[in-house]
Amino acid sequence: MQKLLRLSQIIDGINESVGKFTVLLVPLMIVIGVWNTLGRKIGNLIGQNLSSNSLIEGQAYLFALVFLLGAAYTFKHNGHVRVDAFYDHWPPKRQTWVNFLGSILFVIPFCSLMIYYVWSPIVNSWEVWEVSPDAGGLPRYPIKSVVCIFFVLLLLQGISEAIKNGIKLRRFSLGQEGEADHGL
Repeated sequence: MQKLLRLSQIIDGINESVGKFTVLLVPLMIVIGVWNTLGRKIGNLIGQNLSSNSLIEGQAYLFALVFLLGAAYTFKHNGHVRVDAFYDHWPPKRQTWVNFLGSILFVIPFCSLMIYYVWSPIVNSWEVWEVSPDAGGLPRYPIKSVVCIFFVLLLLQGISEAIKNGIKLRRFSLGQEGEADHGL
């Protein structure tokens, strides 16, 4: 059990680091977005193009990075939207069962399946060095690769959550309700 807990801690550490890095991308995305907006408006007034396709696509890529790389971090911190009409009123043991089964039955299989399905298009994109169809646009193969990274990070966090919730359930079954979250 200690090895599984250590694996969970390593996965949590990876996703915590990726999540903290992702936060740093938000100001850059905002600055580029402001520049694109002001550049378009001011450029129209003076008859110049002060923005570019690469800046516009760069802003979209940064948004995609924030969303995709931040998903596992959000999952780790239980920040995803859920229907809490029932869950919030359930006892901790039932909530733990829902979280455990959700990871085992949904998150892990779904992410595994998606990694399988996105792999071929990503490899194809790298083989042809896919680029934007717009003049001055950015390459597409790096951002497509992030989709696979997203599913890998989410899969890993699903495994971590299953481990932590499995340990909690074991503690519940041993009558250690007060220690269910200890060390997790």
